Amino acid sequence: MSGHSKWSKVKHQKNVTDAVKGKVFTKLTNAIIISVKQSGGNSDPNFNFKLRLAIDRARNMNMPKENIERALERGRGVSGIETIEEVIYEAFGSGGVGIIIEVATDNKQRTVAELKNILERGGGTLASSGSVKHFFQFVGFLEIDQSGKSEDELMEIVINLGAIDFEYRKDGGNIYSEPEMLHKVKEGIEKCGIKISTTELIYRPVNYVVIRSHPEGEKVISLIEKLKEIDDVHRVYTNYQISQ
Repeated sequence: MSGHSKWSKVKHQKNVTDAVKGKVFTKLTNAIIISVKQSGGNSDPNFNFKLRLAIDRARNMNMPKENIERALERGRGVSGIETIEEVIYEAFGSGGVGIIIEVATDNKQRTVAELKNILERGGGTLASSGSVKHFFQFVGFLEIDQSGKSEDELMEIVINLGAIDFEYRKDGGNIYSEPEMLHKVKEGIEKCGIKISTTELIYRPVNYVVIRSHPEGEKVISLIEKLKEIDDVHRVYTNYQISQ
């Protein structure tokens, strides 16, 4: 019986892992499709930087090559499958926390209904366009691993490459750039022999909402996690800070 129980547990864990992986692959697939569509059908990552970022992210998550190829075909409109489009929704969470939700969907009505349901249950609400975005700045983002260089050395490198901000950590750091400069900054960092673990275009908060109570913090965090679980949701950005 013990062997049977162990097998059941392992099988259950594998099913859960496969389900999570499938959801991640769906989000990665949609990112590739949208990157091709937004460039007018350009599926060459050498001439479509956003697509290159999407493919790199897919490869880093061990997404099979054939999945990537199928996503490129869908982006070019070759497969005849229903189209996917990117939509940005803005919302407020409990305490006035700002939330930006990047969505990839083939049915906006379904997606909006899901978002409203999760937000209302979590004490939030959908907001009008532009009412939340001004709390954020759209930037290029690179996360670097430990480089063996001092903070001053790294600072000089990123300034010379045209970055707009740098956050140093002993195990690496975060570099921010104008969106159109991300490609140049990335290439310059790599030429310096510094390993980059993440390259993305993100919404970075410029104004924060401070949460001062434990229950309020749990409520906001729970809402964000539930929004991320929606299949159509690609990314969620928020501007909350937990007070000491």
